[in-house]
Amino acid sequence: MDLLLQCCMDDILDVRQSAFALLGDLARVCAVHLHPHLAEFLNVAVKQLSTPEMKKTVSVANNACWAIGELAVKVHQEISPIVMTVVSCLVPILQHAEGLNKSLIENSAITLGRLAWVCPELVSPHMEHFMQAWCIALSMIRDDIEKEDAFRGLCAMVRANPSGALNSLVYMCKAIASWHEIRSQDLHNEVCQVLNGYKQMLGNGAWEQCMSALDPPVKDRLSKYLV
Repeated sequence: MDLLLQCCMDDILDVRQSAFALLGDLARVCAVHLHPHLAEFLNVAVKQLSTPEMKKTVSVANNACWAIGELAVKVHQEISPIVMTVVSCLVPILQHAEGLNKSLIENSAITLGRLAWVCPELVSPHMEHFMQAWCIALSMIRDDIEKEDAFRGLCAMVRANPSGALNSLVYMCKAIASWHEIRSQDLHNEVCQVLNGYKQMLGNGAWEQCMSALDPPVKDRLSKYLV
């Protein structure tokens, strides 16, 4: 682990890129071994996301971003001291996505969702600042377990701060409609609760106005969540 930490700080890009890939893999399968150095690994990972040289080091940033998300879902609240630092790095990536690597945008959206899932009370007060850009990025991600995690974060944030997503409701509906099928019954139910919660909260007039801003195929896909 000492050697891995050194490699995460190496001057050579390829070494750092491989080191963060290994860090993410270890987080998935045996996070317990990373615990003694958890804070140090998180600190070196977040530094890769705040560099002005991001476009030159995108492969390193991408792997570091993914590794942070993998760690978050394993260590839960232990990641809380660094959550807002990571969020403050991810939001500009999502807000200025033009010309950036597609994989980095997707990983940023997933990691933001994973942080929101494990620490919704920290992330949700700020959601109106990034909700629109985040939902656009979520819409581009294919169905898989990582997308499930991100949407668990979305649902957790909405539960904690429903008003934070009001101005971005159309974008959130489009993100939900980007699913072909949510295989997790739990998550499907959570998404149903979120949409129906807004339907009740807004009343018919405002809800209909929101729906009228959506294309017919999007409305069709949403119908499976509205009871």
